[in-house]
Amino acid sequence: MSSNNVVGFDEARRVAIFGGTHGNEMSGVTLVNLWLMNSGEIQRRGVETKAFITNPKAVEKCSRYVDTDLNRAFTTENLSCPSGKDLPYEVQRAQEINTMFGPKGSPEAYDVIFDLHNTTSNMGCTLILESSKDHFNLQLMNYVKKAIAPASCPVLLNEDPCLKYATVRSVAKHPVGLEVGPQPQGVLRSNIFEAMRIILKHALDFIELFNEGVEFPPCTVDVFKVSERMDYPRDDNGNIVAMVHPNLQDCDWEPLTPGDPMFQTFDGKTLPYEGVGSVYPTFINEAAYYEKQQAFVTTRRETLAANAIRKV
Repeated sequence: MSSNNVVGFDEARRVAIFGGTHGNEMSGVTLVNLWLMNSGEIQRRGVETKAFITNPKAVEKCSRYVDTDLNRAFTTENLSCPSGKDLPYEVQRAQEINTMFGPKGSPEAYDVIFDLHNTTSNMGCTLILESSKDHFNLQLMNYVKKAIAPASCPVLLNEDPCLKYATVRSVAKHPVGLEVGPQPQGVLRSNIFEAMRIILKHALDFIELFNEGVEFPPCTVDVFKVSERMDYPRDDNGNIVAMVHPNLQDCDWEPLTPGDPMFQTFDGKTLPYEGVGSVYPTFINEAAYYEKQQAFVTTRRETLAANAIRKV
């Protein structure tokens, strides 16, 4: 509900923190396991915060997944199909998670789910927003960005139906992705671990303040909206024939303009960016995306306006 441009939301009483959606992304796995032993750090007044390992078999194997990517498994088809042990493990797990924390799209679903991820790309701390109309999440992300300033925390908006995917966190009313890197798969880096921990602290503080009746005034949030997925150049047999160019490598969030080096062939030839206007690449050379035929994604900068919010 809303009145006078103030949007009212129910209290965010049920919050979950997911780690291990990808079993080799160690910051989230480690933090969630820490909080499963002692949850004091993540508890706030009036909030029930549940830490949860989403893909325990993948965590045990220290692999991204067992049968299929859990973070693409929360489709209507998967969640509604008859359950059974013949289903891929992650589809079975998606149904279990939907039962525990959803059902997806229902009034009974958890209020907020934070899903913790690591990337091998040089993205720093990145918050992932699934809807530009989610004023609660816009306000939460604005609060976090201000709390950690002058450190950077870009917001990645992925809401294009042709580009977004059925994430684990989409079960919640307010899904929040957190991507922190660079960190190799299967490795735990202390600076990345602590950066993720600090983001979660401020996000939970925001929820506590909201539940206590603090009204958050209108604000604007700069976002990077996903525009296109870029694959590596390939030959007729589908083999990669060029690498991310050295001038682009590790330059997540920096502008890429027409004519700038984008790929470098194995014999040293530069292949430039030939798109229209400047874009801001991210997930550059992400290790997990080779199987998805993705070298990076392009984004374009936008500024979103968030209404004032308060609890009802």
